[in-house]
Amino acid sequence: ATRHAASALGRRQFEPVTAPRALPLAGIRIISAEAYGAGPYGTLFLAQLGADVIKIEPPQRSGKGGGDTARAVGPHWLRDGESLYFQTFNLNKRSLTLDLATPAGQAVLHRLVLNSDAVANNLRGDIPAKLGLTYDALASVNPAIVCAHISAYGRDNARATWPGYDYLMQAEAGFCALTGEPDGPPVRFGLSMVDYMTGTMMAVGLLAALLDAQRTGKGRDVDVDLFSAAVHQTSYPALWYMNEADVTPRAPRGAHPTATPSQMFRTADGWMFVMAQLPKFWEILVQRIGHPELAHDPRFLTPADRRANRETLTQLLDALFETQPTAHWCARLEGHVPIAPVNELAQALDNPWLDTIAMKQTVAHPDRADLQVLASPIRIDGERLPGRAAPLLGADSDAILGELGYDADEIARLRADGTI
Repeated sequence: ATRHAASALGRRQFEPVTAPRALPLAGIRIISAEAYGAGPYGTLFLAQLGADVIKIEPPQRSGKGGGDTARAVGPHWLRDGESLYFQTFNLNKRSLTLDLATPAGQAVLHRLVLNSDAVANNLRGDIPAKLGLTYDALASVNPAIVCAHISAYGRDNARATWPGYDYLMQAEAGFCALTGEPDGPPVRFGLSMVDYMTGTMMAVGLLAALLDAQRTGKGRDVDVDLFSAAVHQTSYPALWYMNEADVTPRAPRGAHPTATPSQMFRTADGWMFVMAQLPKFWEILVQRIGHPELAHDPRFLTPADRRANRETLTQLLDALFETQPTAHWCARLEGHVPIAPVNELAQALDNPWLDTIAMKQTVAHPDRADLQVLASPIRIDGERLPGRAAPLLGADSDAILGELGYDADEIARLRADGTI
């Protein structure tokens, strides 16, 4: 036993000691003049990946609420002017109140930029230049600074001054016309997906420019606009139309435009989505639902046959699936055929699989010690990224200014004149 212990001790002495690795963006500082959804969603990923994201927010004026407009979005609140909505997009960030429209505010901004790697914003297209948030305005302060912009329609065209939101992009880019039942009205997505896609694209562009700046010492502007992002997501139907004048129509039950069966089907107690898009999945499906004869039915022999007879096949499969509840079919088909229950939102979030894969986190907020949030979908070294509650308005102003070299008297003067 003694020899065993000595041998184990010897092995431990020669094993390399590995400290936990820092997050990939640790040491990167990003300033963000952001509000509402698209910009904050993009910088959320950067903050959770370890960047120090400093969120610049308008200070309060004469008793009027300041900060990101998202702080005032109801209906659920943690404190006066502090919304649960705001927590969604601002985890792991720090808040600095700062009036960028004043000379004193610009002086603070420049001192920040001197010690930062990127500046992001999602302001109206004509505003970044007015507030000095472009590369032209900041290159003399820090030649390596990357300036990332999200706007509704871009900063360099006739729509630059137009306000714009996600739902408008869904309408103009064709999303609404592609969504819903063929004989129903146009339907928007239930979520603001254009905001989220645009924010993610901005983060990718920012990181690419940041890599280049680290190599070359020169930063640049990166632009993504909601409308361009939405149009880009029309993807293969866009190419079908541009090259073949083929307009993709709406399909019933949310069906795939070409593959069948790939759509929603009724069950005894609800709906499920079945995607037997490949021939192998069609063969497995008919076997596991107990009707192998369908594989030999001349109406359904090939993908083209099944598409041509989609309505007939839908009626036939509906009649079969309606004999049992959704759970029965999921138990029989999951892991063999691509299938999912069509959940209500509450069912989706109460799904125990979210706990299995650690897609929920608890963070401490001053008003709620066990605030539940969604975890980042990104995993690093097999682990979900750490979460921290979104900051109270201006909670980090003194600390950030202190890091920049402002003393207590200077900070007090900035607060007294309304700069912070």
